[in-house]
Amino acid sequence: METMLELKNVRKTFNRGTINEKKALNGVNLKLNDGDFVTIIGGNGAGKSTTLNMIAGVYPIDSGTIVLNGDNISTKPEYARAKYLGRVFQDPMMGTAAGMEIAENLALAYRRGKSRGLKWGISKKEKEIFHENLKMLGLGLEERMTMKVGLLSGGQRQALTLLMATLNQPKVLLLDEHTAALDPKTAKNVLDLTEKIVDEKKLTALMVTHNMKDAIKMGNRLIMMNDGKVIYDVAGEEKKNLKVSDLLAKFEEVSGGEFANDRMLLAD
Repeated sequence: METMLELKNVRKTFNRGTINEKKALNGVNLKLNDGDFVTIIGGNGAGKSTTLNMIAGVYPIDSGTIVLNGDNISTKPEYARAKYLGRVFQDPMMGTAAGMEIAENLALAYRRGKSRGLKWGISKKEKEIFHENLKMLGLGLEERMTMKVGLLSGGQRQALTLLMATLNQPKVLLLDEHTAALDPKTAKNVLDLTEKIVDEKKLTALMVTHNMKDAIKMGNRLIMMNDGKVIYDVAGEEKKNLKVSDLLAKFEEVSGGEFANDRMLLAD
């Protein structure tokens, strides 16, 4: 299978040489094949979100390489990577512009990385594309395209952000605890939608979650991080048959300690 993303021995230390020095990534090795949907779990400070930030180019890596679809992007700035990556954050407010209409938000996402003319108006063709995509969400937003995004609920906003992040078929979709701020019912809807979009658009995705059941249920592969490294990588049938207790036992075995993240243990 074709490799879509590869991290080779990626290291990152924040505040090096100070009292606040923190080794965030300790030689991360990870390879994603085209179409892989990988869930990432781990305790606080395991390096999960930092890994996503390094792929997105939010911070420069200290050493190692990041290769996306055969292109070494290790030193490319964030804006140069943005057209290849879709990203959804934990905070539903982060991915959208509240004062703009639904259609205007989608237009911004749709035109990302494309050469822009002087014309701002949304074309008839664009409107049709947005209408079709919004319909896929099943929230009736296709009939409210002129509505200001700030009037949407958190779940609707997160669903829209998900759509915006995947409108241009990104090479990799990065999901950083994108349902953690939502109530359980809304979170389930957004997860179902995530699965549908990844499946229909045949995307390669990396999803950080604190919910072990979601991590087992979603995607074809699960990795566990601890202390800035990947310590467990499981796929296919073996992943499908996992239980939360298996993951806890695995964590204790490889890390030599108890899983000390209440938020993850208490999540349904």
